[in-house]
Order: sequence, then C-alpha cells, then structure tokens
Amino acid sequence: MELILGVDPGLTRCGFGLISGLTAVDYGHFTSSPTQDPRDRVGSIADSLDRIIETHKPALIAIERVFAQANLRSVMGVAQISGALMALAFRHDIPLEFFTPSEVKLAVAGNGRADKAQVSEMVRRTLNLEETPKPADVADALAVAICASKRAKGLGTNAQQKWVAAAKSANRRLG
Repeated sequence: MELILGVDPGLTRCGFGLISGLTAVDYGHFTSSPTQDPRDRVGSIADSLDRIIETHKPALIAIERVFAQANLRSVMGVAQISGALMALAFRHDIPLEFFTPSEVKLAVAGNGRADKAQVSEMVRRTLNLEETPKPADVADALAVAICASKRAKGLGTNAQQKWVAAAKSANRRLG
C-alpha cells in the first residue's frame, strides 16, 4: 500500500497523519509560538513537515483546503502553512490534493456536517486505534488522509464518484 500524508495546516498547531491503506503509520502535530517571528514559525513547521516527507516518502500529500472564517489571522496562518506544503510537494515531486472540510467529513463520518467529535471517533474506528488522536488537529489530519485514500480508490456510489470528479475538475480550474 502506498503512504498518504494528510495535513491539517495551521500556524499555531499543524496536525499530520500518515496512513497506508487503513493503517496509521505515524501521526502527531507541530507547534509554533505566536511570539515568534512569522518567518520562523512557518519555517519551523515546514522543516518538520519536510523531515516527515524525507523519512516516509509518501506517494500523495492531502491537505484540508483553506476556507474563509471570521478570523483573518487564522486563515492567514493556514494559508501560509499550505503554501509551504505546496512548495515541499513540488520539491519532492509528490502529488498534492486539496479537500474541503465537508468533503473530509463526508468521507470519514458519512455526513458532510459531522462535528469534530464524530469525525475523531470515526477516525479512531476506521484506523482501529485504541484512543482518539489528540489534539483535534491530529485526528483531522488523519481524516484528510482517509478521505484521500477513499477518493483515490474511487469508493462511493455512482453519484458520489461523479461529485468527486466534478470537485476535482473545479479544483484544477480554481487552483
């Protein structure tokens, strides 16, 4: 089975999860302090992600797409880490796919509006983990990897597969 690296990007806390099939290979999170220079914060998390990529050599990197929130500072941090991860994917010549939060929730919990607790529990069950990964950013990163795994295999109903194809086409147009 090929490894998939799922990332829940964030500047204060960035979750990652590596899966092979439906087995968790490695997972955790990286942090940075708001008192640090933004360049150092992004650089530190990017270096940590680069070490994960170098060590495990994933076949695919999956990332949760930035969506507009009321908190502009939070959106900027997510976008900065996403950009750093795109550069790493380019450097290592690894395909990168983006997934919306509702896409991830639907793939993992069967409901695009599932709450964090439902998603975390389904990640635990799907990957047969003894405990729910914490903090939530770690469970979210594993959920992104599971979503990528399911999408890559073309799982789901005919209608879901058509929806996925349309979403992929839209992602290519929107960048």
